[in-house]
Amino acid sequence: MNTDELIAIACPIIRDTGWAFYFTPATRARGAELGLDPLQTYVLGRGGVLGDVEAAVVASAFGYFNPSLIAGVWNAGKAACSPRAAGRMFMEASGEHGRATLANVPNLAAFVAAADAVNAAADPDGLALYAGTAAEPLADDLPARAMQLLTVLREYRGSAHLAALRAVGLDTKTAHFVKRPDDIKMFGWSEADAPEITDATRQQMDDAERITDLIVRPAYAVLDEAGAHALVDGLHAIQAALSAG
Repeated sequence: MNTDELIAIACPIIRDTGWAFYFTPATRARGAELGLDPLQTYVLGRGGVLGDVEAAVVASAFGYFNPSLIAGVWNAGKAACSPRAAGRMFMEASGEHGRATLANVPNLAAFVAAADAVNAAADPDGLALYAGTAAEPLADDLPARAMQLLTVLREYRGSAHLAALRAVGLDTKTAHFVKRPDDIKMFGWSEADAPEITDATRQQMDDAERITDLIVRPAYAVLDEAGAHALVDGLHAIQAALSAG
């Protein structure tokens, strides 16, 4: 398995699993303890690693969302809870979800070692949300750390993707309408916000995906054949466990 093959297999699974704890009853309960509703728990929890910043900063780091939606949720949430406290809680909630769902995943130590190696090799320059998330402490126990690493590495590629979109000249609203048209309402957009999508737009999106892979490639390239298989095998097992849970 070469690095490009590894990225093609691993990154979609990380994208689809790293957020598994976001809206669970346990995470919502932790947010409620801080005075946050479920959406505030998500926005302050995910964005709180950036600190007590203006809503526009959070919107820029998230991308895809309508900035007005982020502003309303962020500002209301800040009135109830410190963003940094929410960010710390969110990563702890990720670990707790790992303990609840991943304890029986086989060969978890090998997966964690591989994921740790990728995270350690990742260059955070220009990737603010990844840098903030990666700066949070990781748990020592394997199930919790495995889930937290999924969360961190998801932000790695997500932050890289935003940089790639800018490189090809796409704004994230347009990218959203190309990539996730069924979710526009959830992200604060309406049909009236729809941009013109052309073949050239779709080509830009394809180019952005390739550039994203190029940005994250050096981190994944640190894994040898055994490490690559440990990462992929672990991801498949974790995906199954999270689905079962």
